[in-house]
Parts: sequence; structure tokens; C-alpha cells
Amino acid sequence: MVLRDILGKLADSARLMVGQSSYRAYLEHHAARHPDAPVMDEKTFFRERQLARYQGGKGGRCC
Repeated sequence: MVLRDILGKLADSARLMVGQSSYRAYLEHHAARHPDAPVMDEKTFFRERQLARYQGGKGGRCC
């Protein structure tokens, strides 16, 4: 394994620990299941995941 791959896996693990989805996993899923649909860029993906996690239809409140 190359150092870059190891660091990528560590970053993915850290994101999962705090509830943040992996952009790489999103791209793999999208390519396999939705090849004709447009792909979000990484910034948009991150923003959407943040909104889904922290707003969740509650107007920004967590509880």
C-alpha cells in the first residue's frame, strides 16, 4: 500500500467516526448505480452531508 492510500483510508476512518460520509465511497456508488446522473463536486457533497446531519428537518437544532 502506498502512503497516499494509507492516509486516504485514515482520513475516511476519521470522517466515519464523526459521522461524515466518504466522498470516495460516494463516487464509487454513483459510478456503479447512477452512471448517467450528474455527480456533486466534493464541496457540494460535504455541504449536503453537513446539512443532512445537523439540520435534518429540525431547523438547525440537534435536539
